[in-house]
Amino acid sequence: MKIDILTLFPEMIEQALSHSIPARAQKSEKVEIKAHLLRQWGVDKHGNVDDTPYGGGPGMILRVDVAQKALEAVDPGHKAWRVMLSPDGDSFNQLLAKEFLAKDHLVLLCGRYEGFDARIEAYVDQKLSIGPFVLSGGELAALVIVDAVSRLIPGVLGNSQSLEYETFENDVTDFPQYTRPDTYNDQSVPEILKSGHHAEIEAWRRAHQKPLTNN
Repeated sequence: MKIDILTLFPEMIEQALSHSIPARAQKSEKVEIKAHLLRQWGVDKHGNVDDTPYGGGPGMILRVDVAQKALEAVDPGHKAWRVMLSPDGDSFNQLLAKEFLAKDHLVLLCGRYEGFDARIEAYVDQKLSIGPFVLSGGELAALVIVDAVSRLIPGVLGNSQSLEYETFENDVTDFPQYTRPDTYNDQSVPEILKSGHHAEIEAWRRAHQKPLTNN
C-alpha cells in the first residue's frame, strides 16, 4: 500500500510518522508513506500556492491549478483514491479506515488558510473531516487517517487480538480494562478478571461492552 500526503508542512507529517504504529507499519514494508511539499507545484519562483478570494473576505484560498498539478504528479492518470481533508467533508470512521486498507494507493490533500478553491473537488474522489471543528490545516487529520489505517495492516500490531476487541469493532465499545495495583483509593479490580476462568472472563467482557450510538 502507498500513501502520499500533499502538505505545506511535510515536517509535521514526517515527525509523527517516525513514531509508534505508523513507524512500525513502514518498517514492515507493507506500506510506503511519503509527505510532499505542496510548494513544489507553486505558480512562481516563490512557490506561491494561494491567492485572495473572489468576492472579498479574509484569508487566502489554495489555488486549484496548484492542487491539480500536485495530485497529477503523485498520481498520474488518477489511479489512486484521492481524499481532500476539509471540515465540511464526510466524517471519517472505522468503516472508512477498513475501506482505505483495501486501496493500493491513497492520496491525502491537506488544506490550509481559508480552505480550497471549490474547483479542486473535481480532481478528488472524496472530502473527509475528522470531526465537527476547525483545525489550522489538514495535517493532523491526515495523520489520524494514516494511524487508523496503518494499525489495520496485518502484522503491524503485536497482538492480532487487539484488533478484534478494539472500540468500534462489531459496533460495540471496548470493555473496561484493569492492571496493577489490585486496589487503589478503595477501588478494586473485579474479582472475575483475576479468577483465571477464561470463559467467564470472556462473558464478563462481552457483557460490559456497549452498543455504539454513533460511529
